[in-house]
Amino acid sequence: MLSRKAFTLIEVLISIALMGIVIVALFSAVDVLQNSNQHLLKYLEKSKIITKVTKVLYFDMMGSDGNITIQKDEFSRVCMEETQNSLYALPAAKVCWVVLKKDNTLVRIEGNDYHVPLLAEEKVEIDPVMTGIKVFDIYHEKDKILVLMQQEGKEPISFMLQGISKSVPKKSTVETPAAPAVNVPAKGPATTASPAPGTSTVPPKV
Repeated sequence: MLSRKAFTLIEVLISIALMGIVIVALFSAVDVLQNSNQHLLKYLEKSKIITKVTKVLYFDMMGSDGNITIQKDEFSRVCMEETQNSLYALPAAKVCWVVLKKDNTLVRIEGNDYHVPLLAEEKVEIDPVMTGIKVFDIYHEKDKILVLMQQEGKEPISFMLQGISKSVPKKSTVETPAAPAVNVPAKGPATTASPAPGTSTVPPKV
C-alpha cells in the first residue's frame, strides 16, 4: 500500500497566514473601490444639479420676450419680465435669478408682476438652486447673452445665447388730432395788372 502524505502543522499555519494577508488586501481593495464609487456618485449628483440649473436658466432666457433687466452688484441679478418657461404651469411668468447673502445661495423666483425685494403681500415660488456661489455674472449685448457661474472650489461654467434682442419700448398709439378744415370761398382767377409803359411802381417821395 502507498503511504499518503499529510500536511504538516507548519504548512497549515503558513497557508492560514497567506490567506489572511490575501483577505486583508482584498477587503482594502473593496473599501477603496466603495469610496471611489461614493465620490463618483456625489460628483455625478452635483453635475446633474449644475446641468439642471444651467438648463432651466437657459430656457428661461430663450422663452423670454426680450425684456430682460440685469442689475450689477457683488453678483448679477437678472429678471425676465415675461417668459414661457414656467415650472408652475403659468401661461407666462416673471422669473428672477438672485444670489442671496445667506450662504451665497442662488435662487429662482417665479410669479406674476412682483418686485425684488419682495413685498409682504406678493405671492411667488422661490427655489434655492445652488449654494456657495462665487461668481454669477450676466452680460447682454445686442442679441447675445453671456452667463458666467462658479461655485466655491468648482470649475467655472459659462454659456452664451444668441438671437435674444433687447425689447424696444412700444410707440405711443395716440394719434395727433387733425387740424380743423377751413372752408375758403371760391374766387375767380387772380389777375395782376402790368404797369403802363413809362410809369414806376415805386411810391413817390413826399
